[in-house]
Amino acid sequence: MTLPLPAIDAVERIRTAGLRVTDSRRAVLEALEQHPHASADELFARVSLTVPHTSLQSVYNALSDFEAAGIVRRIEPAGRPGLFELRVDDNHHHLVCSGCGRVEDVDCAVGPAPCLTPSDAHGFSIAAAEVTFWGLCPACAAASH
Repeated sequence: MTLPLPAIDAVERIRTAGLRVTDSRRAVLEALEQHPHASADELFARVSLTVPHTSLQSVYNALSDFEAAGIVRRIEPAGRPGLFELRVDDNHHHLVCSGCGRVEDVDCAVGPAPCLTPSDAHGFSIAAAEVTFWGLCPACAAASH
């Protein structure tokens, strides 16, 4: 079972990462807390409601800075834009509905990263493995019958 992340103090998280606090950065983190697995466009739509002077480029810049600082994680399910989440530094994977695109976190059943070992690592030192489970969410499965 996945435990919810504690409510964030966006200003503190930004400062702790060594980044300058701006209205846009704060609003992006707060929007991401409320809407995990959101794209930059989805976050921009939410941020622009509370910080009308922000731009889509500001949201992209904030997300890039946050990713570099380890505050957010970017996932890229096939056929979807990059999605962002605050759940970082743990070994979890994702369930993606091939119908509606819903994304859910799922804890790794194996343990610490990397949870999978390739048949031939070709000399690589493997640090992590990303697993995406594809299927239909309950609503899409019910609608398909």
